[in-house]
Amino acid sequence: MNIVQTPLKGCFVIEPILFEDNRGYFFESFNEEKFNKGIGVNVNFVQANEAFSNKGIVRGLHFQKGEFAQAKLVRVITGKVLDVTVDLRKNSETYGQYFSVILSGENKKQLFVPRGFAHGYSVLENNTIFAYKCDNYYNKESEGGIIYNDKTLNIDWNLLDTEVILSDKDMQLPNL
Repeated sequence: MNIVQTPLKGCFVIEPILFEDNRGYFFESFNEEKFNKGIGVNVNFVQANEAFSNKGIVRGLHFQKGEFAQAKLVRVITGKVLDVTVDLRKNSETYGQYFSVILSGENKKQLFVPRGFAHGYSVLENNTIFAYKCDNYYNKESEGGIIYNDKTLNIDWNLLDTEVILSDKDMQLPNL
């Protein structure tokens, strides 16, 4: 696997080494030793989640606060998303900046989102399955978020405004 540092320190794109032949393909989607060595810290994932969505859904931007902060390793099984992470670490040189990358069942890239970041994604194809691992358990009282169309972030979600579908909860999120 090839681990690439993004402009946001501690946030990495993981590119798999894909082996393909007439039978299909094979790749190592996770190897704890290679992963931890590549990102420079030890991460112990304790929870795995999966979501199914159709084109136009925007999920996020979400984060967990305090002792329930979470790092995530995210990927798309089938379909395509624009995955977005925002640096919320107040002492960071890139505080308030975001990074985005296309994750798809075709490119099989993953994104490591460290603690202290908000995360979200827009679904760019129908029948998309999004999966992720977390290094801490979800805690409802510790959740927070930022509205997807925050003017200071100015994120291009690769969707028309008329295509965006949000949950009731995500419509109520505050600005950064």
